[in-house]
Amino acid sequence: ANAALTSPASARDVMLEALVQSALRSAAFSEAAGMAHDRIILSAKVSNVQDVVAVYRMLASRCDYPLHVGLTEAGLGMKGIVASAAALSVLLQEGLGDTIRVSLTPTPGGDRADEVRVAQQILQSLGLRAFTPQVTSCPGCGRTTSTFFQAMAEEIEAHLRNRMPVWKTRYPGVEALNVAVMGCVVNGPGESKHADIGISLPGTFEDPVAPVFVDGALRTTLRGDAIVSSFLTILDEYVAQRYAP
Repeated sequence: ANAALTSPASARDVMLEALVQSALRSAAFSEAAGMAHDRIILSAKVSNVQDVVAVYRMLASRCDYPLHVGLTEAGLGMKGIVASAAALSVLLQEGLGDTIRVSLTPTPGGDRADEVRVAQQILQSLGLRAFTPQVTSCPGCGRTTSTFFQAMAEEIEAHLRNRMPVWKTRYPGVEALNVAVMGCVVNGPGESKHADIGISLPGTFEDPVAPVFVDGALRTTLRGDAIVSSFLTILDEYVAQRYAP
């Protein structure tokens, strides 16, 4: 029928319409069989970013069923993560999606929980939910020839991750904590002041000192070989004080 039209729809448009009609007809059949309207949630299996955005926009405009959104067969590693984030971010920013999924190809022996962590990070990056404290850290540049700040950022991430099983039950709201780890004095103090707690490490040719900011104010300046352990102690004390019930 489409081919006989004066201006036939493209193959892509036909495919998208078929997906939408399939979902809506399946829901109608379910209701006819006795399932309650409010017990139905719709999802479309689409593996292209632009197509998944289009099909959920179409569904949202033509029904009031909750939508389970996600990019099907997103792929492996970085490609799958970036593609999932691209699709979900557009939909969620438009208010589309009641539940979400991330579908990644795992590496051999990989952890399926990575899909959950990616989904959580997408929601937290958009400011829709908070699951775990976030670390803001710079990428490094000509002012940061040392990799010390990179190692410290990684160590702080691990410290937060290891503490969270206890913190989330003991300190309500700690999942919204923002920590800054910066590699020089150019952007470091500003980012540290905007975080709940932050440290600005010395860059190339800078004085070997590391100012620590808490709630926007300079708390102390660290020096020597114990900068990391000292900062983690300050971090733990801050969490215990700020988030104590």
